[in-house]
Amino acid sequence: MNDNISGRKPSYGFFSRVMYGIGEFFGGGCFLIINSFYAVFLTKALGMPTALAGTIPLVGKLWDAITDPIMGNITDRTTSRFGAKRFYILIGSIASGLTFVLMWLRINSTSIPLMYAFYILMYCLFSTGFTIFSVPYSGLLPDMMDDYTMRSKFSNMRMVWSTLGAMVCGIVPTLMIKDNRDPSAYLRCALLFGVLFFLSSIAVFFGTWEKQKPPVKSTFKESFPQAVSVFKNRSFRLFIGLYLFGQCGIDFISGMAVYYVDDVLNAYENGLFTLMMAALMVSQLLGMAAFGPIMSRTSKRNAIMIGAPIRLVGIVGLILFSHEGASMVPILCLTSLVGFGNAGCLTGIFAIMADMTDVDELITSVRRPGVVSSMATFIRKVSSGVSAAVIGFLLAAVGYDEVLANTGVRQSVFTQRGIALIFILAPAILTVLLIVVNIRFPITGKEFRMVQRDIARHKGEESAAPTEEEKTALQKVTGFAYEALWDPKNAGLH
Repeated sequence: MNDNISGRKPSYGFFSRVMYGIGEFFGGGCFLIINSFYAVFLTKALGMPTALAGTIPLVGKLWDAITDPIMGNITDRTTSRFGAKRFYILIGSIASGLTFVLMWLRINSTSIPLMYAFYILMYCLFSTGFTIFSVPYSGLLPDMMDDYTMRSKFSNMRMVWSTLGAMVCGIVPTLMIKDNRDPSAYLRCALLFGVLFFLSSIAVFFGTWEKQKPPVKSTFKESFPQAVSVFKNRSFRLFIGLYLFGQCGIDFISGMAVYYVDDVLNAYENGLFTLMMAALMVSQLLGMAAFGPIMSRTSKRNAIMIGAPIRLVGIVGLILFSHEGASMVPILCLTSLVGFGNAGCLTGIFAIMADMTDVDELITSVRRPGVVSSMATFIRKVSSGVSAAVIGFLLAAVGYDEVLANTGVRQSVFTQRGIALIFILAPAILTVLLIVVNIRFPITGKEFRMVQRDIARHKGEESAAPTEEEKTALQKVTGFAYEALWDPKNAGLH
C-alpha cells in the first residue's frame, strides 16, 4: 500500500478526533429529524394517509440498494490528490445539505398521488446526496489508522457528535414547530439544519487525512457481486444484526415519540416532548463519556452488553405511565435510562464497524473499505426505511385517523392504547434480539490483533507462522477455513 497522506498531517489528539467525528452530527441529527417529524409532516400537516407516508422512506431505501453499492465501487476505484474518500465527502456535503431542504417543500396540490410521487422523488434525491457523503465517510477511519484502541477513541468521538447532533435535532425542532400542522414551520427548520449539516460534513474534509492506496481494479458490473460478497464474512453478517436491531430500536423510539406524547399523553403542546428529547439526549451524551473507557479497557462488544439491558429496562418501564395525566418525573427518569442505554449500543456498534474492513481484507486479499462501508451504510438506511414503513402500517392497523390528526382532534382510546404498545413493545423486542446477536459476535481486541497479525504476515511484515489457536480464531471470525482465506475470488472479482 502507498502510505502517502492526503489532507492534514496525521494527528491522534483531541482536535483530530473532533474534526473526524463532527461528520456524524449530520448522520445522527438528520435521521432523528426525519424519523421524528417527516411522517408527522406528511400526515398531520399535509393530510397524507399514514400507510402511504410510512412507505416513502422505504422506497428511498430500495433506491439505496442501487446507489450504495455503486458508490462503494466508485470510491474504491477513484484516485484523487485529496484522497478518494475525502474528495467524495466534499461533494456529498454540498449535495446532501441542499437536498435535505428540498424534502420539506410544500407543493400546491391536494392530490394524494401527486404528493406521494413528489415526496418520493425528493426523498430519493436526498438519499443519493447522503450516500455520496456517508459511504466514503463510513470507510474513512480504516484508511486513517490501524490501531484497535485508537480507532475506538475516534469512533467514540463520532458517537459523541452523533449524540450532540441528535440532541440539537431532537430539541430545536420542537421549539420551532409549535404547531405540527403548519407546513411552513417544517421548512424553516429544514433551512436551518440544511446549513448546519453542510458545515459539519464539510469540516470532515478539512480536518482529516487519508492514506493513498492503489485503486481497486473492478468494473461497474462488479459493483453488485462485490457488495454481495461482503456478506460471506461471518462477522459482518452478525454485525448487520447488531446494526439492524440496535438502530431499528432507536428508530422506533424516535419515530413514535411525537405520536406517543401528542396522542397518548396529550402533552405535546405542554412541552413534554421537548423535555423527553432533552432527557434522552443529555443522558445519551453522558453515556458516551462512560462507555468510551469501557471499550478501551475491555472490548467494543461489552459496551453493547451493558447498554442494551439498560435501554430495555427504560423502555419497558414506560408501560406503567402511558396514559393522559401520568406523572412527568418517572417518564423523564425512564427516558434518561433509554438514552444512557442507547449510548452503549451506538458506541459499540459504530466502533465495530471500522474493524469490518480488516476482516474483509483477510478473506478477499483486497483492501476495499468503500464497498464494506457502502453495505453498512445501506443497512443503516434500510433500518430507517423499514422502521418508518412498519410504523405507518402499525398506526393504520390501530386505526390512526389522519383526518382527525389534521384537524387537531384526538384519536380514539383504542388507537391511543395501540400507539403506546407500538412505542414500547417494538423497541423492547428489538433490544432483546440485539443482546442475543451481541453474545454471538466473535471479535474482541484479542481476535482483532490476530486479524492484523495475519494481514501483516501476508504483507511480509510478520515472519512467525500462525498458531493453531490463531487459525481456529480466524475461522470463527471469518466463517472460512484458514486455507481458504486471502482469495480474490471471495471478493466477487474475476
